[in-house]
Amino acid sequence: MATKNISMLVNFHHPYIRHSDETASDYVKENSLLFDKITNLYIPFLNMISKMETEKLDAKIAVVFSTPLCSLLSDEEVIRQYEIYLDNLIDFGKKEVSRTKNVKEINKNAVQYLEKILETKRYFKEVYEEDLLKYFGNYAKKGIIEILATCGTYMFMPHYADMSEILNAQVETGLYSVRHYFGVSAEGFYLPELGYAPGIEKVLRMYGVNYTILPSQSFLLGQVVPEKGIFAPARCYNCLSLFATDPLKLEYFNNPVYKNKNKDIAWELELDELKPFIKKGQARTSSGFCYWNNSFNDSDMNPKNMKKSEFIYNQENALSQIELDSEDFVSAYKEKLDSASSILKDTDVSMTCVFDDQMLLKNWDEGLVWFESVVRKFISEGIKVTSFSELLFDKFSLQKITPYFASGSAESYGEDYLSSKNGWMIRYLRKACERIVDLAGRFPDDTGLKVRLLNLGSKELLLALSSEWAKMIETNDYPEYAEKAFKDSIIAFTAVFDALGSNTVSTEWLCNLEKEHPIFPWMNFRIFSKKH
Repeated sequence: MATKNISMLVNFHHPYIRHSDETASDYVKENSLLFDKITNLYIPFLNMISKMETEKLDAKIAVVFSTPLCSLLSDEEVIRQYEIYLDNLIDFGKKEVSRTKNVKEINKNAVQYLEKILETKRYFKEVYEEDLLKYFGNYAKKGIIEILATCGTYMFMPHYADMSEILNAQVETGLYSVRHYFGVSAEGFYLPELGYAPGIEKVLRMYGVNYTILPSQSFLLGQVVPEKGIFAPARCYNCLSLFATDPLKLEYFNNPVYKNKNKDIAWELELDELKPFIKKGQARTSSGFCYWNNSFNDSDMNPKNMKKSEFIYNQENALSQIELDSEDFVSAYKEKLDSASSILKDTDVSMTCVFDDQMLLKNWDEGLVWFESVVRKFISEGIKVTSFSELLFDKFSLQKITPYFASGSAESYGEDYLSSKNGWMIRYLRKACERIVDLAGRFPDDTGLKVRLLNLGSKELLLALSSEWAKMIETNDYPEYAEKAFKDSIIAFTAVFDALGSNTVSTEWLCNLEKEHPIFPWMNFRIFSKKH
């Protein structure tokens, strides 16, 4: 009997935003973005996987961890800053519980979130031993999750499809990152923003990658339309297996009963009331203490309305709505799979869903709870939640196709990564790429200080290549920071290039920058060498 399968992939990525204690207070907003993800997404996700293991739930989730995120989660400085963040948030939470004691419904929310933060701290320090990656790696080794690699710094690959050395370096770094941080080898490779252009498949297969995931347009607009559409994997001419995504447009988070994340109390109180979470001179940032639901908007902002029960967030109502929304999602996919199965008789059918932290956290506080409910409902409906590799038991029987250029961002072609706002960046990047390839060829056998310089230049170029900077500028999400981070990396790379040209270097400058950016401890500049 033919089976119906669903592959669910969660993409975890965070740009490399790291600051020492001397500068951390200047970037409290930027740092808090990561801390919020750790608190409300990464640790709860681990807890979910642990629960699935305990219950022996027959499901396997695919997960992507970008190298910048892995580096931050394993950085002792970042870990220490996160623990300080938690302690300050706990102290603030206790003040909030006391401040809201006269409004029962609001006080209940304050207590619930404080309890969550206390539990988070316990899990982080005692259960996961300040090493989340270790436990993700353990679950990968047990076969409960499947970890895919991605580009070393989440580069938008189509922009460099004609520069094979740059693609090689990004793919090699990403694959090594998985082995380094998780102790497993990745069979699959996730293209950042699902950005595909012809030729990328050659690089992936050259490094032993077995499969990747493409936008549905790549499948359906190619020279050969797959007979099974997006309901079965296909393969390229070089036997790289391909899965097509089903584009997700989740709008459940807009439901009036869900938590209104835009009405954080940290934006409403006087600055003195926010201590110690927000210190004097620091910018405001979200605390997570959100007491109102989505039915509460700017026009309702007055003391009287803020205390009305109809506007106050009710966790029980939200959980009830999650059941309805997860049922709606699963029902829609069951209908699609049933229709495909009825057409493709006696053939296994499958679909792929890709989720990211935007869907599961930024826009939707209850997103991960909904995700777990979806997994459970798929299983109860007889739909197998399976890994990509398990669907490739007979890959040579897959239909050969020639994928079409496409992306999962903007209007499906990645136009938000090359717009009027950020288009100026690419000329610096492509010039720097040409230079690093040249340097790798000019100094293949050098040792000592030159190698340190070349490795540093390679790191800075990889950081500059992160697509996140262009995206942040385009979406106006901390654009000043993104522009500064990009320019700092380009300037540092240029300094390396000039130092090698003049055969002079400031060892103090070199040591300081190495200390500031400890990412890629395994870096070898020769990854940019031409492959013959």
